[in-house]
Amino acid sequence: MNNTDIRSLYGFKYNPFLPDLPPEALYAIPGTESFGLRVQSMAEHGGFALITGEPGLGKSKTLQKIAHQLEQIPDLTVGVMQRPQSKLGDFYRELGELFNVNMSPSNRYGGFKALRDRWKSHCQSTLLKPVLLIDEAQQVSAECLTELRILQSHKFDSQSLLFTILCGDNRLPERFRTADLLPLGSRIGPRLLLEPLSPEQLQDYLYFALEQAGNSQLMSDELILTLSGHAANNLRVLNQMAAELLAEAARQNLPRIDESLFFQLFSPQGTKPRRSRRNKQ
Repeated sequence: MNNTDIRSLYGFKYNPFLPDLPPEALYAIPGTESFGLRVQSMAEHGGFALITGEPGLGKSKTLQKIAHQLEQIPDLTVGVMQRPQSKLGDFYRELGELFNVNMSPSNRYGGFKALRDRWKSHCQSTLLKPVLLIDEAQQVSAECLTELRILQSHKFDSQSLLFTILCGDNRLPERFRTADLLPLGSRIGPRLLLEPLSPEQLQDYLYFALEQAGNSQLMSDELILTLSGHAANNLRVLNQMAAELLAEAARQNLPRIDESLFFQLFSPQGTKPRRSRRNKQ
């Protein structure tokens, strides 16, 4: 059964467990709200901010939510890098495309100067720094990160022409302790370290996701409790399991999803755990 059929069957505005969510449906992971407010204030000053955490904890969705918030600020230019692993030449070309600057591959200094002039003009006309968002930033080479630091530094590093948010896994903080990248690491302001979510936080997420999608009663409370306890404290794992459950429930044309389907899909014997059997005795 395809996603359109699932949405129609359960009255969803969208599938709450797939990555392609509307910005207003993004869950605010506990602790990220204050970071988002700090980031919005940084648009006035520029510099660097950092989001890190292990895979599957919601880094990219947090960055997407912040991007949506920043895009609501009038006159603020927000660029999102799509290819962080580029070598320096392509890195410059993408920056030029993001900020509407014509780049000449044979004249890198000309590109350097043109980007800075564009950013200076933006700062003067809006009193805000343009914003660059880089997801999977652990893939950016040391050469490109160093170039970015120098690019946005102005007047002997007393001003910044750009506000950059780097988002990646836990290799990033380690890289910023190396000799090549220590100058950048020392300039990072707000930092957000995402940690594994507790089962209670995962339960809150499921209730939020179902309500926002338009069917808060689809999953039983017992199922939500069971799912949250078997997701290894990982948001991605939870969404993958919930998406499988939703697809199977739609295939069986079930009006509501409960624990029995969970154990049918994910228990090796297709039976409930021992604690449930003891409760029956």
